[in-house]
Amino acid sequence: MRLSGFSILVPDYDAAIAFYCDGLGFPLLEDMDQGRKRWVTIAPAPGLRVVLARAEGAAQLAALQTPMGGRVWLFLQTEDFARDAARITKAGGLFEESPRHEPYGTVAVWRDPFGHRWDLIQPAE
Repeated sequence: MRLSGFSILVPDYDAAIAFYCDGLGFPLLEDMDQGRKRWVTIAPAPGLRVVLARAEGAAQLAALQTPMGGRVWLFLQTEDFARDAARITKAGGLFEESPRHEPYGTVAVWRDPFGHRWDLIQPAE
């Protein structure tokens, strides 16, 4: 077995596509109308599929206030920290801290426009 994908809760399909695909450059794999919802998938890495799931109802909308209890839960690896930090910022991501230099590499926490906390990491050489 292997993990091939997961879903990420977003308030709006089009806003999520604009951020992740137009802003960050993740390929849009599918966008199919299913009546009251859409099947929208992106590919942030080869072989990994992320379903953009629109929040429905009070509980799911509330979950967007502190996804994963406010913890960093997504990790984006880069070969060029400065380039990709600028791309994230231009797309609408917000860095919560300046880059830190850790034994494993350069890292900083940022939030996407939907409240999800990420690490941007450039591994140490």
